[in-house]
Amino acid sequence: MTPAADHRDGLRIGELSRRTATSARSLRYYEQRGLITADREQNGYRRYGPDVVNVVNNIRVLLSAGLSVDDIDQFGSCVRSPDLNAAPCTAALDIYEQRLTTLRTKIDALEHLHATLVEHTSRLRAQLRD
Repeated sequence: MTPAADHRDGLRIGELSRRTATSARSLRYYEQRGLITADREQNGYRRYGPDVVNVVNNIRVLLSAGLSVDDIDQFGSCVRSPDLNAAPCTAALDIYEQRLTTLRTKIDALEHLHATLVEHTSRLRAQLRD
């Protein structure tokens, strides 16, 4: 890149961070994991293409839905879509179904623990009243 092109081509990490409300540390982590890529300037600064904004926004949506970075890595090119909901993604469906199964198992375990604690609490209250 020439110095004149530096200001036109791509986003530095700070600008990408501002546009996506994502910390620079998280962006570096996504890059380390291969979810996003950056070109390097001669001085070592990262330059991200404008399409990376969509990718980072998608990553954030998926993370907030309870998926892990490993899950998102399996999305392949689907995560690069400007709108995750616009086009079907077979990989996404498989991962969503796996996560739902995992959540159902955890919910069942928590419901069992809740019922057990309610029972113990009721029994203890009854004993203390006697």
